[in-house]
Amino acid sequence: MTGSTEGNTTPAACCGGPADPAPAARSGGLWTVDEHLADVLAAVGPLPAIELQLLEAQGCRLDEDVLADGDLPPFDNSSMDGYALRTADTAGATAEYPSVLAVVGDIAAGAGDLPKVGPGQAARIMTGAPVPPGAQAVAPVEWTDGGTGSGQAADAMAAAVEDEEVRVLRPVSEGAHIRRRGSDVAAGSRVLESGTRLGPAQLGLLAAIGRATVKVRPRPRVVVLSTGSELVQPGEPVGPGQISDSNSFTLTAAARDAGAIAYRVGGVPDDAARLRAALEDQLGRADLIVTSGGVSVGAYDVVKEVFESYGGVDFRRLRMQPGKPQGFGRIGAGSGAGAGGSGVPLMALPGNPVSAYISFELFVRPVIRTMLGAADVHRPVVRALCRSALRSPAGRRQFLRGRYDAAAGVVEPVGGAGSHLVGALARADCLITVPEDVTELPAGSEVDVVLLGG
Repeated sequence: MTGSTEGNTTPAACCGGPADPAPAARSGGLWTVDEHLADVLAAVGPLPAIELQLLEAQGCRLDEDVLADGDLPPFDNSSMDGYALRTADTAGATAEYPSVLAVVGDIAAGAGDLPKVGPGQAARIMTGAPVPPGAQAVAPVEWTDGGTGSGQAADAMAAAVEDEEVRVLRPVSEGAHIRRRGSDVAAGSRVLESGTRLGPAQLGLLAAIGRATVKVRPRPRVVVLSTGSELVQPGEPVGPGQISDSNSFTLTAAARDAGAIAYRVGGVPDDAARLRAALEDQLGRADLIVTSGGVSVGAYDVVKEVFESYGGVDFRRLRMQPGKPQGFGRIGAGSGAGAGGSGVPLMALPGNPVSAYISFELFVRPVIRTMLGAADVHRPVVRALCRSALRSPAGRRQFLRGRYDAAAGVVEPVGGAGSHLVGALARADCLITVPEDVTELPAGSEVDVVLLGG
């Protein structure tokens, strides 16, 4: 069978390979996957913590331990519609010989003026209403006649407000149907730990204990920009030599899935002035810029030209397939994000759709998760048996799309190795990793599998 390594925190674990030598030992100027990832993550860190209103903090991670200022519930209250009473008054009660109690008042949720319940008395009470002084338990209305004088009541509204007495048809134990003060959260207790991701339940708890704002690591603002004169927007006519811009949609969705606030910028043509203008326009709202296209060796290197003009972007080739060309650095000044350095981090990905998406999962997603302050920055990796034989180029770590069967512990490749096969990518739920030093694997071999989604 197979084993799993959930919650990995090292580049090697994330990308499915052994630790690589130091950058000085690179062969032929090529970076390994792990070297590139380590270099990228060393240059970023969690964003500075800020105070946000509760709903604005959704999806963020706490940067503080949250303590309760008071008890929750803040007072003893009824968990049922019924009657608040003294338990001794119901001892031995049956449907044939009920306990008959005088009704001394009605208590609704939010009531402040409470009647006192003495021997032989009861107060009609609604769910969530405070338990009156003297009462030791609540008899659900279904355990009474509801003040009607005959039979079992169906609901609390069966009794008239001016009813004078109620018949209780069975004994009631002390504390029954009472939510005690502090039974959920005690004053001074830690209710949420620093690093907790704030979802609906956590935000509800914060509101319940009276917190209006909370200190969090904000969600990074990621600008996604695709380049290429061949790109047209979906829904527009596609002319000769043109394609629909899919990368900006894929990468924007992936950034949001990773926890970022993502902004999509439509395709920018291969024109240095227009690309620079688009970048300058986005710098003010970006904690991270992600581009696709223009990083390979070609005749129209306007992307490299523009990025390199900022003086802080390095283009490199990686020992991986797909996704060999990558760019990383910082552009702009005075609006730094992450750990050290000035300017906005920029990650330039290849233009082929599969290359761009795999590059995002391996490199950009960990950056976003690091900026969020998340502990689980990498996708989980499991070991599985591959149903099919695999071939891989020597010296390249290959990432093949696959479908993973967790119950059987097996994985099956989906589509071919081409970096344009978006149909196969859409059917995949994992990446099958073939190490750099392996060129062939027979069917049934054990492989590393990077799980996507979820």
